[in-house]
Amino acid sequence: MYLATLLVLVAIPILAAIFGQPFWVNAATRIVIYGIVAMSLDLIVGYGAMVSFGHAAFFALGGYVAGILLTNGIDSAFVTWPAAMLAAALLAAGVGALSLRTSGVYFIMITLAFGQMVYYASVGLKMFGGTDGLPVPARSTLPLIDLRDATVFYIVCTVVLVAFFVIASRLVESRFGMVVRGAAESERRMTALGFPVARYRLVAFVIAGAVAGLAGALWADFSRFVSPDMASWTRSGEFLVMVILGGIGSLAGGLYGAAVLTGFESLFSGFTEHWMLVLGIVLILIVLFAKRGIYGVLAGRRHD
Repeated sequence: MYLATLLVLVAIPILAAIFGQPFWVNAATRIVIYGIVAMSLDLIVGYGAMVSFGHAAFFALGGYVAGILLTNGIDSAFVTWPAAMLAAALLAAGVGALSLRTSGVYFIMITLAFGQMVYYASVGLKMFGGTDGLPVPARSTLPLIDLRDATVFYIVCTVVLVAFFVIASRLVESRFGMVVRGAAESERRMTALGFPVARYRLVAFVIAGAVAGLAGALWADFSRFVSPDMASWTRSGEFLVMVILGGIGSLAGGLYGAAVLTGFESLFSGFTEHWMLVLGIVLILIVLFAKRGIYGVLAGRRHD
């Protein structure tokens, strides 16, 4: 299944060139970037049972950091992307250190509150566009790679997606991942075994935040624009919906969920502004009849 998914990702720019549809590459780039964010969220939701409703804050912060650097003439991807990851990781460390003192609905509400704080902070930053957002003058640059080319940029984003998937897959199967997953089942039992559960959870939270920040930087390069909307609670909700649609605890499901959500928006938004009503019906059906989401349907019963 993973090989088939990779083949589809590789085939998209080829098919776009054959049929003369460059829009397909842009649409696929958007899906890949959202897929990275959804995968990072699934890392803490699906394996750590940490349901964050403020994940868009890290996405937005990464986008703003990259956008501000690019606006000031610093365009090397070796600077903009790591800077975005570092800023998002530091924010995630602060948010996680406080949020992880709670659990359940309280954890959800605290992450939502922090997300809204980032949103209103970006609205208040008039020097960076405020509610109007910040236009990004150019994309980041890499030696010998022309990121201004839409197909090349798509390939780079896909490489980032695949790299994170491989690293995250190994991470969840490692001792670190086992502790995080065990704490999701029974935190008291893992603590009794001598594991510093809070520390493991915080590290997982920071990793997820840093990757979301990287995705935000890629989005700033892709759209050439960043705005407070990137940090809104509705954006966090969309990322969570992607995880649920794709399949909680599957990693790859984040990409499938991003593809479905983006596809529904593209297909139905032209017919009605209430296209999310259709999505809501699909989401209800997924929750009721396919609890492992699209990933579970594609993988079959052997993975149940």
